[in-house]
Amino acid sequence: MWNGLVGMVKETYTASLGEGVVPRPLMMPLVRGELVGLTWVRPLKVGQDALAGIAELANIAAAAGADEVVLAWETHDVATACELPIVGPAPCLNMVLATRDGHVLHQFPYSEQLLSRSPEGWASVAPDWRPAPAPQPGGELVPPIQAAVNFSFTPIELDHPDPFGVTVVLMEEDGYRISLTEAFAR
Repeated sequence: MWNGLVGMVKETYTASLGEGVVPRPLMMPLVRGELVGLTWVRPLKVGQDALAGIAELANIAAAAGADEVVLAWETHDVATACELPIVGPAPCLNMVLATRDGHVLHQFPYSEQLLSRSPEGWASVAPDWRPAPAPQPGGELVPPIQAAVNFSFTPIELDHPDPFGVTVVLMEEDGYRISLTEAFAR
């Protein structure tokens, strides 16, 4: 499952960077080894809004009762949005696999090969994936990602017959893009 998720995220990054866009942070909750779906963070404003928006990715995992979560983000993109120092390789796709008992940080550094530049100045690039460092059990996570990991395993208490369904609807209304797998679709 892990290799499939890594491959899918790398393909998404490659396609998005080729269009001149860095993909937003992504949460993939799993329940008993089954992927619930994909949740991309809502449009963010720089600063506190970005910190909160990324941490709120946890709501979908918490509502689903996830026992594992995978988060993916780009080092420079999250640091810039959250006004944090850049820690670790950049540019770099980061993925963390987390459970209640801990997490393992995986980093996939890349260099950018310029493909084209739009008249507005946007660059279209192709990632040239570099050798990945060894996975880091308990590796340091930037604050909003650490918060998302922590809150993913905190049960959501909603007085509603379908707390997962209502969480999905509320998050979509807030601008999160959610794509559920067939088993979890409403």
